[in-house]
This record gives sequence, structure tokens and C-alpha cells, in this order.
Amino acid sequence: MDEWGWEYLRPWIEYRARMPIGALFCVINGPTCGRAWSGPAARTQLRRLALEAGVRRRFAPHQLRHAHAVEMAREGVPLNVIQRQFGHADLGVTSVYLQGIDNTEVISTVRSRLAPTMPASAGLMM
Repeated sequence: MDEWGWEYLRPWIEYRARMPIGALFCVINGPTCGRAWSGPAARTQLRRLALEAGVRRRFAPHQLRHAHAVEMAREGVPLNVIQRQFGHADLGVTSVYLQGIDNTEVISTVRSRLAPTMPASAGLMM
């Protein structure tokens, strides 16, 4: 995430740290404080905020996962690391998340990749 994103997220993280341990996005008031937001409640609130922000396209919170995967790939994060970050057992599922990347971008990234500087077996315990 870039500094602009962190600037807006920092106050929430600081506030969230003072609440009971639980999900990052959670109920903030009442007897269920700290419990995870229900899926429908999160979708409703995020769609409302998207409309207020002027987002005209249909918005689903799950799109944020896809956008995050694409950004990680653009930053050069290896596919297997993205797979672990997202908790996917199947690499094919992770590749679906990256369909937002243009083919020319993939080709230029592969071509600009540096050759390995150490053997693949380095650091393996025998």
C-alpha cells in the first residue's frame, strides 16, 4: 500500500488497537464490539461509501482482494508468495486474481527480470 493509503488507514489501526482483540474490520459499538463485521454489513457499508466517493461502477469488497493481488504482482512479488498471502491452496485460483494485468505488462516484467544470483539449493538443510 502506498503512503496515501496508510495515511488514511493509520487512525483506524490506532483506534482498533484499543478495542478487544478480533478482526481488523469489526463492530465498533455495543455488546459485540470487536467482533468481525458480517459479510452483508461490510458490503452494504462499503458500497454506500463507494457511492459517496463517486464510484459509479458496481462495487464489491472482494474486488479489493483482486486489486491487492494485482498490485503485489506489479511490485514483483512472486506468485507463490501472493498465493500464501491469500491462503489459496491452488495456484490456479491465485492466477484468476491476476487477470487484471495486461499481457504486455507480464511480458515486460519477465524480460526485465534479473538472472538468479544464487543456486536454488542455497540455504536448504540436508
